[in-house]
Amino acid sequence: MNVLLLVAKAPVRGLVKTRLCPPADPTQAARIAAAALLDTLAAVRATASTIPVLAHTGRFADAESGAELTTALTGWHLIPQRGDTFADRLANAHADTGTAFPGRPVLQIGMDTPQVTPVLLTAALERLAEHEAVFGPAFDGGWWALGLRDPAYASVLRDVPMSTADTGRRTLAALRERGVHPAVLSVQRDVDDWPTALAVAADLPGTRFADAVASVGGQLVSGRLR
Repeated sequence: MNVLLLVAKAPVRGLVKTRLCPPADPTQAARIAAAALLDTLAAVRATASTIPVLAHTGRFADAESGAELTTALTGWHLIPQRGDTFADRLANAHADTGTAFPGRPVLQIGMDTPQVTPVLLTAALERLAEHEAVFGPAFDGGWWALGLRDPAYASVLRDVPMSTADTGRRTLAALRERGVHPAVLSVQRDVDDWPTALAVAADLPGTRFADAVASVGGQLVSGRLR
């Protein structure tokens, strides 16, 4: 059985998705983050033969949709994030997951890709069964997924600058320098700004995420708000 590791921050007003403001206000941005997280939690739970793990930071009691998120996390293995930098927190999340579930492959995603589906995650896990690692690039130059048969290799992330236009390239280079050669997954959009939020929401009608984006005002039409 594989481990699906989700790295996420509690969607607290003023602390998440601040790049969506404007046009969203801080409360709306937090609600969009909560919706993205809820949709992602549901996709992970619907993926067969996996152990769901959340590496979290922040207080869900203070978050938008806190009660719903708490209910959705029933049965998850929860790991507090630790580390001074995001790179350290990612590496530690893999290490702590490996300690909790030794010998199991780990596929890690974040809360910025609410478009992930059980089909997409299953395909990534099937690739991971055939390769020592998988890597999901993002259109913004980052990455949306990292799967490792041995989560100890995530230690290379500590030396990779995160949230830059070449984070993905540097991550791949760091892994290859350690002798790990990932299979490359499909490219996905990370929801970090308003145009991307619109584009992703337009492809996800009827989801919590699309509804939260639309609630900012107007109507979604072909990736635009009018």
